[in-house]
Amino acid sequence: MLVRADICIFYLVWINMAQLLAQEEKEKTTALKDLLSRIDLDELMKKDEPPLVFPKTLEEFEYTFNEHGQLRHTTTGDPFVFNYKEDLHRWNQKRYEALGEIITQYVYKCLEKDCKLRKEMLPVDATEDEPKSFIYLSEDALTNADKLLVLIQGSGVVRAGQWARRLIINEDLNSGTQIPFINRAMKEGYGVIVLNPNENFLEVEKVPETEQSALDTSDEPAEKRERKEEREGKKKKDFYEKYRNPQKERETERIPIRENSSPEEHTLYVWDHFISKSLAENIFVVAHSYGGLSFVELLIQREDEVKSHVSAVAMTDSVHNVWHQEANRSIQEWLKERCCNWVSSSEPLDTPVDPMLPDCLRLSAGTERHELTSWKSFHSIFKFFNKHLEQQMEEDVDEEEPSTAVTTRGSNRAKHEDL
Repeated sequence: MLVRADICIFYLVWINMAQLLAQEEKEKTTALKDLLSRIDLDELMKKDEPPLVFPKTLEEFEYTFNEHGQLRHTTTGDPFVFNYKEDLHRWNQKRYEALGEIITQYVYKCLEKDCKLRKEMLPVDATEDEPKSFIYLSEDALTNADKLLVLIQGSGVVRAGQWARRLIINEDLNSGTQIPFINRAMKEGYGVIVLNPNENFLEVEKVPETEQSALDTSDEPAEKRERKEEREGKKKKDFYEKYRNPQKERETERIPIRENSSPEEHTLYVWDHFISKSLAENIFVVAHSYGGLSFVELLIQREDEVKSHVSAVAMTDSVHNVWHQEANRSIQEWLKERCCNWVSSSEPLDTPVDPMLPDCLRLSAGTERHELTSWKSFHSIFKFFNKHLEQQMEEDVDEEEPSTAVTTRGSNRAKHEDL
């Protein structure tokens, strides 16, 4: 009997110990799950990265543009290297973006010094304190009575004078900037206006919200509140003892630029205040990617004005959609006659591509890379413009000299399709 009693006691003790161990293991598991739930894996990856402080000039980056317009290291002559530090993608990306901002300023200087363009601030009636944008114009942009070229880039980080930042950094200035278009246009007697549709807001450092007194928001006694804050502070401290607080990016807020807060708004504003006031008899537009959508939106908003002023539009891989943008039939017909879209394609340059929508002629840009379509179709675009100029001259002659032949919209379209 005594042996059985001992065995029972042993079993009871063993069961209690097992339950205690199980409870302790459960608590550990719960604590671990709670810890993991509070860990941001992206943040953990940042914990060992170097400070997010980068050079402010190309010279400090130890890069320069060579005689071919290629970005090269000043010592090694190598192209730009994105993965400067292994396994630190965020830091490398921030470094790339910092270089991109320097590239933007470099292109601005090229527009002003090399292309002799002047900066025009927007809005035109901006006060000293409000956020501002700007565009670039040649000296004869508004007074040239013959021809005007308008350049509209796509969306994203690119600013005035750029087609693609990636091309400027990894290829060269010719393929990534609008400078070749500007130089050729000015050589052929065009005035030039360079839009800046992505400069839509002023980014300023966000002012941290001041903590309100708990007396204003809570009925908790001050002593109880202090103990609660102390416990929360200890939890955070304990949590980061093992995982150091990673670098936090500067918090910013965006203040929109009046009447220029989107690419579409900007394009409309520049039309109303500059392009439409130009004396040019023939206005030509080059619009890349989202720039094509912005132009179609302008055409919808100012249909009669655009039709009477614009001679031809060259789009490059435009993302416009006449159905989604609800362009009427007359606009679609005008686009068929006056517009050509060079799209990314594996076909040779200028090969016709099946149209996806009933709007403008689509030709291959001779490349499958979206960002390269403007540069690859560079010569074809100016041939397209010259063809429309010749057509316009023929129409002017027909108006001055009596003729039995009548120039119709259909004949114009036939000439366009021949091109």
